Amino acid sequence: MDRKKLFNPSGDDTLSARKIIKGNSTNLFNLNNVRFQWANHLYRTMMANFWIPEKVDLTKDKNDYENLTLPEREAYDGILSFLIFLDSIQTNNIPNISDHVTAPEVNLLLAIQTFQESIHSQSYQYIIESILPKQSRDLIYDKWRDDKILFERNSFIAKIYQDFIDEESDENFAKVIIANYLLESLYFYNGFNFFYLLASRNKMVGTSDIIRLINRDELSHVVLFRSIVKEIKNDYPEFFSTETIYSMFNTAVEQEISWTEHIIGNRVLGITSQTTEGYTKWLANERLKSLGLEPLYSGFNKNPYKHLERFADTEGEGNVKSNFFEGTVTSYNMSSSIDGWEDF
Repeated sequence: MDRKKLFNPSGDDTLSARKIIKGNSTNLFNLNNVRFQWANHLYRTMMANFWIPEKVDLTKDKNDYENLTLPEREAYDGILSFLIFLDSIQTNNIPNISDHVTAPEVNLLLAIQTFQESIHSQSYQYIIESILPKQSRDLIYDKWRDDKILFERNSFIAKIYQDFIDEESDENFAKVIIANYLLESLYFYNGFNFFYLLASRNKMVGTSDIIRLINRDELSHVVLFRSIVKEIKNDYPEFFSTETIYSMFNTAVEQEISWTEHIIGNRVLGITSQTTEGYTKWLANERLKSLGLEPLYSGFNKNPYKHLERFADTEGEGNVKSNFFEGTVTSYNMSSSIDGWEDF
């Protein structure tokens, strides 16, 4: 799996030759001729999502934090630590993927995602600085080192990323793409639920507003990697191993449940072991179906947190709306047009 050349005069950017990977790109961003029309629409969605965390007032959250129960405060800190790690590693790793993508319209989306992940990291800094006491701030950033279960969680994804950097094989790249899909579509969401549950009791509402904005970005990343998987399968039907996908999903679900039980358990009102398992396995089934695969977990076909949808309503500027629980960007529509970006 070779990296694409930065300067490639012999490249072929015609639509018939363009591929997500293993194409012969010149790296010229010719966006008037686009093969992957879904990228046009997703570009508009992602650009319309632009936001700045400092616009969200966290004054009330500082007082709310001091009045959280001890389990709520521990969960708040631990989930922040986990989210910080995820978005940090994404910011650093997305360019490694883009170096092997040979469709300029998709490279553009990956560049926007990298920027959005860095905004998320800065958002967590803003939350920590605004709400947490100074003496505990560094502990949030270092928790992943000291918490065994959190370290194991982070290591699963990080090792897949590092393995590809160490050996740029087709097999390792396929795992990286699925790992990204898992991270964006499964790993965040029990943590997001926790913040929405607090907001449903009028606690930490400012934090929930920021999480809602992050949530909106992440759903566009779900669509991006789902589309990348499908396009690669169209060009190379054997590129992804279904057995490997199911194995990675199973590991991710087990770790998600274990981590949520560890950091929240049955100690926070509205979250139980039963709802954690039910939600995680339901969501995994939905994500697999989105890839055109059969569900992995029989009987898990209902979302136990359906009542929280109004707190996760991600309609914002630019009339962009995402359904958090179903994981679809509702303003995103396929187009049969083969013309360029100016049609918008």
